Amino acid sequence: MSAIYRTEDGERWLRQRYLRALDHAPVPTRRLTVPTREGETFVLACGPEEAPPLVLLHGSGANSAHWFPDLPAWSEHFRVYSVDLVGEPGLSAPTRPELSTEASALWLDDVLAELGVRDTAMAGMSLGGWTALDYAIRRPGRVTRLAMGCPGGVGAQRRWSILGAGLLMSFGARARQRSVRYLVGLGRSGNDAVLDEIMAVFSRFRPRTASLPVFPDEALRTLGTPLQVTVGDRDRMFDSEETARRVRACVPHARVRVLPGVGHALTPQTGPALEFLRGGVPG
Repeated sequence: MSAIYRTEDGERWLRQRYLRALDHAPVPTRRLTVPTREGETFVLACGPEEAPPLVLLHGSGANSAHWFPDLPAWSEHFRVYSVDLVGEPGLSAPTRPELSTEASALWLDDVLAELGVRDTAMAGMSLGGWTALDYAIRRPGRVTRLAMGCPGGVGAQRRWSILGAGLLMSFGARARQRSVRYLVGLGRSGNDAVLDEIMAVFSRFRPRTASLPVFPDEALRTLGTPLQVTVGDRDRMFDSEETARRVRACVPHARVRVLPGVGHALTPQTGPALEFLRGGVPG
C-alpha cells in the first residue's frame, strides 16, 4: 500500500472510481503516462494537437477530473494537458517532491520535456496554483500566461482553522460534514455532490500536512508573466485578503479577482479564465 492512502482498499477504491470518471470525460481525451525523476506521471490530453498548449495543475486531494467542467470550452482553443500531480489521488506516482527545494520545478521540467512542450500557458488551483507559480518564478519565460485559483504560497495558510476542522473530523459523520463545509466554504446547504466527493477522497487519502512555502516579495516581483489570480473572500484555508494585497503590490500588471461570499472551493471559472488565457482584456 502507498503511504499516501489510509488503506489498500481505499487506494483501490479511489483508483477504480477515477478510472470510471475518465471513461466519462466530457470531451475526447488521450491518456498519457510519462517518465519523470519523481516516477511515472499521468497526463490527460485533449484539444487540437496543433493548438497552443495549456497545462492544468489541480489542488490537493484531487486529480484531472477536477477540470472536467472546463475542458469543453478550453479544449476548443488549446491543446490541453491536465497533469495528475505526484503524491495526490490520481494515477501518478505517490512520491512527494520537497517543496522547499527545486524538486517540483524539476519534475515539471521532465513532464514538459516528455510532452514536447517548451513554453505554455498554465492554470492551477490551490496546491496546483502554488506549483505553477513556483515554476513561473524558477523558469522565467516558460509560462506564457498563468491563471490561478486560491493559490497557496502568497497569503498565509490558516493553520488554526485547518487544525480545528481536523478535530471535528474525529467525531461522527455529521461533524465531519460540518468540518468539510467549513473548510472549503460550501455553506449550510447545496453543493452536496462536491461535499460527497471531498468526503469520499479524504476518508481514504492522506494529504500533505506541512504548510506550503510562502514566496517572498522579491520572488513575486520577478514575475513578468501575464497573471490572473482569483480568490474567494471567505477562503478559510488561505488568507485571501493577503493574497490579493501581495499580488497587487508585487505584480502590478496582474489581474486580481476577489469573489464575494466565496470560499476555497471556487465554482468553475471557465469563462473568465478562458478569456484571460486567450489574451482577452476584461470589460
